[in-house]
Amino acid sequence: MKPHELIKWLQGRTVLVTGHTGFKGAWLVCMLNNLGAKVVGLSLPPETPSLFEAAQIQTLCTHVIGDIREFSQVEAVFTQHQPEIIFHLAAQALVRPSYSNPLESFSTNILGTAHVLEAGRKCKATKAIVCVTTDKVYENIGQGQAFTESNNLGGKDPYSASKAAAEIVASCYMQTLNGLGNGVRLATARGGNVIGGGDFAQDRILPDCMRAIQANKALVLRNPEAVRPWQHVLDLCYGYLLLAHALDTTHTPHTYIGAWNFGPSETECVSVKKLLLQFIEYLGVNLKLEILPTSLPEHAFLNLNSAKARNNLLWQPKFNTQEAIQYTADWYRAYEMDKNKAHNLMQEQIKNYF
Repeated sequence: MKPHELIKWLQGRTVLVTGHTGFKGAWLVCMLNNLGAKVVGLSLPPETPSLFEAAQIQTLCTHVIGDIREFSQVEAVFTQHQPEIIFHLAAQALVRPSYSNPLESFSTNILGTAHVLEAGRKCKATKAIVCVTTDKVYENIGQGQAFTESNNLGGKDPYSASKAAAEIVASCYMQTLNGLGNGVRLATARGGNVIGGGDFAQDRILPDCMRAIQANKALVLRNPEAVRPWQHVLDLCYGYLLLAHALDTTHTPHTYIGAWNFGPSETECVSVKKLLLQFIEYLGVNLKLEILPTSLPEHAFLNLNSAKARNNLLWQPKFNTQEAIQYTADWYRAYEMDKNKAHNLMQEQIKNYF
């Protein structure tokens, strides 16, 4: 879809992004703002450091601090701003912290999702909701298959289990929303392992890599041979936009209501080690790698079959894995040279993307 078509669809419309202070949320807000939407963001305060603060994302949206675990706060945002399109990204988004604080993962990812969907159900202005989950919602029995949307849901760790449960909650609301006849259309988006400039989160591979470089320390790896569906954040955000557009504008909503995978082709999935070595090469630095296996369960292979999105939404990743790594390295290298350029770097990469 051409940018002018997205602009025609979004121009002046109120779009709510939950989790807008997070990494993906910040990129999505910037993209939506560039396409002419009136963006409202609902999220917990940003962590420090964060892309949200570095790139001054609060200047691109109506910035609301709130907790999706409190329904009154969520409902108040819907009542005040009457959003037409919803992108629900707010979540506890990391696997390992879910072990130390599982209740946070369950309350945020399950109850928080129900709160957002219930507020959307009650809001007369709301037309379409894209509920973002993850590739880790699938029951992974180690067969090395690329998961399709019809595969069984599951989750052995609190993060995966909570996200799979959020999918079940969303599936319930898909039926409820349509059954009430209020016109709200809902889909879930299951993306792969996202990379891109401006990710500062703990316990994510490329931000951990940058911190190791800055501290002149070795980078500790848990499972260097694990293969994951790496993809650039802009490709995933573009998929969210295409899905929301289809939900909002189609005359055949049953085609788009439901679950959607967004991931690279199977040949583009590479190991953690290969990703890191390519990233370090593009940065032009040296970094020592150390292996410290973990006792926590971790699957050796994850991959998504995204044929449904390719065939029905005409979504196609614009970056292969190598290009996604290079685009990410370019962002970090430029940012390290001038930390006041975060906003301009985002704008430049979004412009180039389209």
